[in-house]
Amino acid sequence: MRDRLGQHAGPEKGELTGPNPVDRGKYGSKIHLITERSGLPLSIGISGANTHDSQGLIPLVKGIPPIRSRRGPRRRRPGKLHGDKGYDYRHLRRWLRQRGITHRIARRGIETSKGLGKHRWTVERSMAWLTGCRRLHRRYERKADHFLAFTSIACTLICYRRLTK
Repeated sequence: MRDRLGQHAGPEKGELTGPNPVDRGKYGSKIHLITERSGLPLSIGISGANTHDSQGLIPLVKGIPPIRSRRGPRRRRPGKLHGDKGYDYRHLRRWLRQRGITHRIARRGIETSKGLGKHRWTVERSMAWLTGCRRLHRRYERKADHFLAFTSIACTLICYRRLTK
């Protein structure tokens, strides 16, 4: 079906989009983020809004760049990882343990996420900084590479602003 300008509406919603289960099935994307203790983004990824959070953990941890330390060799993985109940799966815990990463993930049905709130607020604040960028608040790009590039630019600006203070 074409409108009067000859443009068509239809299934071309872009790569890495999916129906949002919270927002009446509108198509959208989800931003996955790993930050360090003070909220600086280390690794970022995007996926469709209908994908589960647990599917984004392994690519994010693999995407963490080497971090320069004051003494010794560069660290290639974090020492500890905090996560909410969305990451409470046996295979993810095992995968993190095999890589020597101590995990602190709330267990579904056993413990509340309130104990993680003192660590998780830094990630939530970083996500708020990202959504403060108008280009990321609503996805305008159809190509996933372009959206990921704008997200990376926003993360770079966050790091620049935080590190220059």
